Amino acid sequence: MTARLKPSWQAMLALLLVVIGLVLGAMTQPEADAIANPAAGAAYPYLGTKSVILGLIGLAALGSMLRLRPFAEALVLFVGAHGAAWLLLAGIGGFEGTAKAPYYCALTAAWLLGWRCVAVLSSMRPAERWERLALNLVVPALFGAWLLILWEAVVRGAGIPFILLPPPSAIGARIVNSLPILGEDVRQTIFKAVLVGYVVGCAAGFVVAILADRFLFLRRGLIPIGNLVSALPIIGVAPIMVMWFGFDWQSKAAVVIIMTFFPMLVNTVAGLAASSHMERDLMRTYASSYWQTLFKLRLPAAGPFIFNALKINSTLALIGAIVAEFFGTPVVGMGFRISTEVGRMNIDMVWAEIAVAALAGSVFYGVVALLERAATFWHPSIRGG
Repeated sequence: MTARLKPSWQAMLALLLVVIGLVLGAMTQPEADAIANPAAGAAYPYLGTKSVILGLIGLAALGSMLRLRPFAEALVLFVGAHGAAWLLLAGIGGFEGTAKAPYYCALTAAWLLGWRCVAVLSSMRPAERWERLALNLVVPALFGAWLLILWEAVVRGAGIPFILLPPPSAIGARIVNSLPILGEDVRQTIFKAVLVGYVVGCAAGFVVAILADRFLFLRRGLIPIGNLVSALPIIGVAPIMVMWFGFDWQSKAAVVIIMTFFPMLVNTVAGLAASSHMERDLMRTYASSYWQTLFKLRLPAAGPFIFNALKINSTLALIGAIVAEFFGTPVVGMGFRISTEVGRMNIDMVWAEIAVAALAGSVFYGVVALLERAATFWHPSIRGG
């Protein structure tokens, strides 16, 4: 019998939680009231679906312990975990704040099956390239989806006040209903302040790094100053930039330039020193000039350092522009929207702006990472990945 089974601790713990949920009884307070007073005939959540939820979890846990192929096991776990989660979220609607211990037992059991599903998918090593690419997308998508499921279920089940933490469904609805406003904020903050400041700051840092590498006195003088300026608090710099350059996007771009200039400078200078003495001596034996050595040896060797600075700056630029908008901006922009909507207690709009900023920052970072893979494909860190 044991030869036919492939137990996992997630599935076994999920089964135990299902049993505990059955023993404890009612999943919500209205259900407990209806059991205590059957003559009242009150409606309650999970009327007719409680057994389906626990049955789905139990069957999926048992099925996953059979010796199935990895894809079949992942499919069984996916259906059981997400089917149970969907029924749990659908049932608690309109009964927020009434969840009892069995509700959280069922939620935790479904999450354990989702965990096991992601673990099984992560262990798969498909031969086809498109299958590997699909897995690389599916695994993080499932992981992120379960963060949202747990957030939604806990907020609704515990009845957490909307002003403290709105559920993801409310944030998603606000995003859909506020697309024109969000679009204008993205255009003002990202396509003006962030992109302009990012390009100018990174380009200036790169050029100055080349000059600092060429002239020793610049390197010895600029690097300590760069470390000092990098430690300046943004909330101290932003108001000064607003006074100098006005309330429009130019002052925010100036803040972004300051934040991105020195990371690029420091990383590029360090990257230019990454090539070994043996490689530089070889270039000298070929009678290579400084600029030939720079373009053919030292800049390629500095590629990972430069792209590391570009990735760091992709997040710093967005943070800098949003924070700078707190200190003065036209009536548009992501930072302006966050600060004003907090004062109006429109917390769902604040979270909508945060979600859009996080998505934009992730896309920005991902584009830079793809460019890095294309430009430094020869580096061991890329070839090993």
